[in-house]
Amino acid sequence: MPPVPPILQRILAQPPADSGKVLDSALSAFLDFGIKRTSMGEIARRAGISPATLYRRFESKNDLVEAVTVREAQRFVSKIDNRVRTVTGSEDQLVEIFVAFISAIAGNPLLIRLLRTEPDLVLPRLTTEAGPILAVGRTYLAAKLRELNDSEIDFDLVAEIMARLALSLALTPDGLIPIQDEAAGREFARRTLLPMVSGH
Repeated sequence: MPPVPPILQRILAQPPADSGKVLDSALSAFLDFGIKRTSMGEIARRAGISPATLYRRFESKNDLVEAVTVREAQRFVSKIDNRVRTVTGSEDQLVEIFVAFISAIAGNPLLIRLLRTEPDLVLPRLTTEAGPILAVGRTYLAAKLRELNDSEIDFDLVAEIMARLALSLALTPDGLIPIQDEAAGREFARRTLLPMVSGH
C-alpha cells in the first residue's frame, strides 16, 4: 500500500475547520478576483483585521492559500462521508462515493473560477504536475474502497482510475460521461465502475 501523502494526513487528521473569518474572507476574495489578483490587504480588509495581524497568522499568501485549500478539502471529504451514510449496501455506497467525488470536483466553484481566469496558475498542477493531487485522491479513494469491499482486487489501481477520471472531467466536462445529472452518473457508475471493482 502506498504511503499516505502528508497533505492528506492533514486533511484527515481533524474534522472540517469552522467558518473562520479569515479563511472565509480569503475564499470569497479568491472567488471574486482570483488568487493572483487578491492581495493580503484585501483579505485583511474583508476579515476586519489589520494586515499586520493577518501576517502574524499567515507568513505569506501561499500559506493562506494552502490553509484555504486544506479546509475546502476537509469539507469535500466530509460531504462524501455524509452522503455515503445515506445509503446502505456496499455497491450503493461505492456508487455514491463515485458520484459525490466526481460531482464535487467538477462543480467546485473555486476550481471552475481558476480554470476560467487563471489557467496558467492551475493547469500545470492539474496536468503535467498533477502527481501529488492524484496521489491524494488515489489514497483517499482506495481507503474508502477497502472499507466497502474485501475482495482481492487492486484497490489502489481502481482508485487511481477514479481519481484520473474525476480530474479529467473537471478539466473537460463536456462529453458522454454525465456529471451534472446525478441519477445518470449513478447509472454510469453501475455499468462501468462496479464490474471493475468486483473483478468481473
